[in-house]
Amino acid sequence: MALPGAYSQYNNSKILTASPAELTLMLYDGAIKFCNIAIVAVEQKDIEKAHVNITKTERIVDYFRQTLDMSYPVAEDFERVYSYLGRRLVEANIKKDKEILEEVNQHLRSMRDTWKEVMQHSKQ
Repeated sequence: MALPGAYSQYNNSKILTASPAELTLMLYDGAIKFCNIAIVAVEQKDIEKAHVNITKTERIVDYFRQTLDMSYPVAEDFERVYSYLGRRLVEANIKKDKEILEEVNQHLRSMRDTWKEVMQHSKQ
């Protein structure tokens, strides 16, 4: 049987040894996970759980926006996308709207999948 803190220690080790690209992938995974939890919470009318997880998703999206390297022209496009997703998350949180959350989650999944492909191609 695993020790109570073993999983937490494993995750901390994973984070500390991850490359910047892997950390970005982990953040996308986290945003998607929290958005999924929020969708289920909205369906179950668990307002507090929905709020907490929408807020977690917002924080990750905001982190992505704040850490963009604006010296690259493509960063402006990403800034617009992240700003849009942030606005939609605020709206979803106010309305507790499942459809908006599903839209945001679809964008996050697409961006995550693209990021993962870029990571795989850069290893070749």
